[in-house]
Amino acid sequence: MSWESSILGFKSYLQVERSLSVNSVDAYIRDVKKLANFSKSKKINELDISKSDLSVFVSTISKEGISARSQSRIISGIKAFYKYLIMEDYIKADPTELLESPKIGLKLP
Repeated sequence: MSWESSILGFKSYLQVERSLSVNSVDAYIRDVKKLANFSKSKKINELDISKSDLSVFVSTISKEGISARSQSRIISGIKAFYKYLIMEDYIKADPTELLESPKIGLKLP
């Protein structure tokens, strides 16, 4: 399985099974593609990624200056992607299970 075929399957799942809006689907796919690009540079397949690989990815996007809110959204998209892979029996264990999102301060009204 390749990143491209996994992402296409995930996109179909989001559109058909979850009935998400076009903008939501695009955001999820964009976020998973960030991880795919990172993983390809490290020569890691999506089925072989580990929690430590994901931690390095989160650290990398943090160093790129991406806000905590955006980092949380990216992590949420990645968690949804790995839940999809488990649901489709591509993997057995969820590498995102213990992955934490950055703390986001509350907005005052």
